[in-house]
Amino acid sequence: MRLAENMTITQQTSTKQDILEYLLKQSQATAVELANFLDVSPQAIRRHLKDLETDDLVFYSVSAQPSMGRPQHVYHLSRTGRSHLQKSANRLNDGYGEFAISLLDTLAETVGRDQVKSILRKQWERKAQEYRERVGNGSLQERVAALIELRKQEGFMAEFHAVESDASGAERFIFVEHTCAISDVAESFPSVCGHELEMFAAILPDCTVERTHWQIHGEHRCGYLVEKS
Repeated sequence: MRLAENMTITQQTSTKQDILEYLLKQSQATAVELANFLDVSPQAIRRHLKDLETDDLVFYSVSAQPSMGRPQHVYHLSRTGRSHLQKSANRLNDGYGEFAISLLDTLAETVGRDQVKSILRKQWERKAQEYRERVGNGSLQERVAALIELRKQEGFMAEFHAVESDASGAERFIFVEHTCAISDVAESFPSVCGHELEMFAAILPDCTVERTHWQIHGEHRCGYLVEKS
């Protein structure tokens, strides 16, 4: 009986995590949409949503439904929910993250913020070289897929998909990071985000890389358009 109860709790935890991740990626959803996507009954989804709402991980807005003449609840990920997912995805524990920020702050006080920016740039250049060697020289899709796997290993919730080619017929992919393993550092030293864009361009030298979404600007993800030159 105890084993069955443990399995039930594990399944419920997994479903709640799936709900949070779906809201992170889609920004909003109704209970019915979540039920259809996760293949779980709407009643069970609503119970999970109620629990998540109690824990302040999600909240809902009321949207009119003209076809039925009654409102419906549209669920969103709360700031606490996003933080929860960020911590789950981040392989570095909070202590290491706080240490990194404290160290950078100390460096800024000692040698100045401009010098810290130079140090961070050097770090990203080294990271770009490491990534480029590990990504290899396959097709663009193979390299982007390899890059996604490397980012996942470092605590980023990342994915990519192909987009329709432009008039020139060049390959194009959207590369998205729903969580950022260095978000705390980026808040204190936003220049790291600029270096990250430069790093992706260095890893894929035969491509142009353009930022499409940016969490620092209040968007719910960071996104990049990768196009074969």
